[in-house]
Amino acid sequence: MNAAEFGYDLTGKVALVTGSSRGIGKAIALGLAKCGASVAIHYVGHQEEADAVALQIPKSCTVRCDLLVDDAPRKILSEVESKLGPVDILVLNASMQFRQDWDQVTREKFEQQVIANFRSEFEMIQLAAKHMIQQKWGRILTIGSVQQHRPHSAMIPYAATKSALETMVRALAKEFAPHNVTINNLAPGVILTDRNTDALSNEAYRQKVMSMIPLGRGGEADECVPPALMLCSDAGSYITGIDLVVDGGMRLP
Repeated sequence: MNAAEFGYDLTGKVALVTGSSRGIGKAIALGLAKCGASVAIHYVGHQEEADAVALQIPKSCTVRCDLLVDDAPRKILSEVESKLGPVDILVLNASMQFRQDWDQVTREKFEQQVIANFRSEFEMIQLAAKHMIQQKWGRILTIGSVQQHRPHSAMIPYAATKSALETMVRALAKEFAPHNVTINNLAPGVILTDRNTDALSNEAYRQKVMSMIPLGRGGEADECVPPALMLCSDAGSYITGIDLVVDGGMRLP
């Protein structure tokens, strides 16, 4: 049996992956393309990397937009539609993260994380879901974090926004289900991407983190791709409103 027989064929579908010039977003974007989707690569400050990803995808475009600017979700979706068509698959991967003790968090940093990690995602879903509901098919995947289950003491606002995503997904799943639109949350653990490089370069801290993971290692971005593809295709057509954790067991007590 081939991938199409399992429901992974995305030929003719348009996917938007936010924050997909690097890391998990890049890996998911390339995975969607291998299944036949046209893919929009969204980025903010890494144009060369975004262009390099797009070059690996037969039908693609790049979209640059800071999620903190006014009306960013509408601007992003309008540009994708003009270049590739309306979005059938929405992967909300982009986020902001600051490492600060709770009593050092400023209102500015707090609000930036709330806007980028939660408000912009909700607004983008509001806009993108209209087309999905109309055509009676759509896939929405938010990218959460193991911090929904084990919040880091130096990233409390970040962890809180990721928990908010999970709650939103459960609520919207019931709204979208009658229209054959699924929405799920994928919660990665410690993935060895650029975001984690600096912190994990400290050997003592690295050993502490790895000791919290039953599998004893950090994950690779590519290990987030198979579950993401399932939830973005007909392979996951009977799955909605779930929180799928990819963390090597880190969430376990």
